[in-house]
Amino acid sequence: MPIYALTMLAAGIGIPLLAALNAALGLRIGSPAAAAMVLFCVALLATTAATLITGPRALANVPLAPRHLLLGGLFVAFYVLSITYIAPHFGVGNAVFFVLLGQLISAALIDHFGLFGARVSPLSLTRTTGIAVMALGVWITQRLERRRNPRRSG
Repeated sequence: MPIYALTMLAAGIGIPLLAALNAALGLRIGSPAAAAMVLFCVALLATTAATLITGPRALANVPLAPRHLLLGGLFVAFYVLSITYIAPHFGVGNAVFFVLLGQLISAALIDHFGLFGARVSPLSLTRTTGIAVMALGVWITQRLERRRNPRRSG
């Protein structure tokens, strides 16, 4: 179980790094969309290598999967494009705070209803309070940032 937690901690550390690196690439080359495309090309190479190592036979099962399960790719594209466009103007921290808040809300609903085969974990008062505290933290940081630097706030 600790390996799961450590892996997801590393993935969480990677999200702001991805945002900062891709936003900087978008500014450097003059196109956030082109930066996102480069990111996806690099990701395709990495996932191709992982698939070849772990067994490419699973790709034969893709046509058997329900079509709605492929929508995840659109969500990844939306995330990468939006963070690449917005982070340079809104700040990586602000952008990731809102992404994290959205993730907490979405994850709580997916778990509560057991959507897409997720293990059912009812939305409790504790979980709801945690999401509210996170939202309050985002609101406080936004308010303080606007006071400190009114030109940079989004």
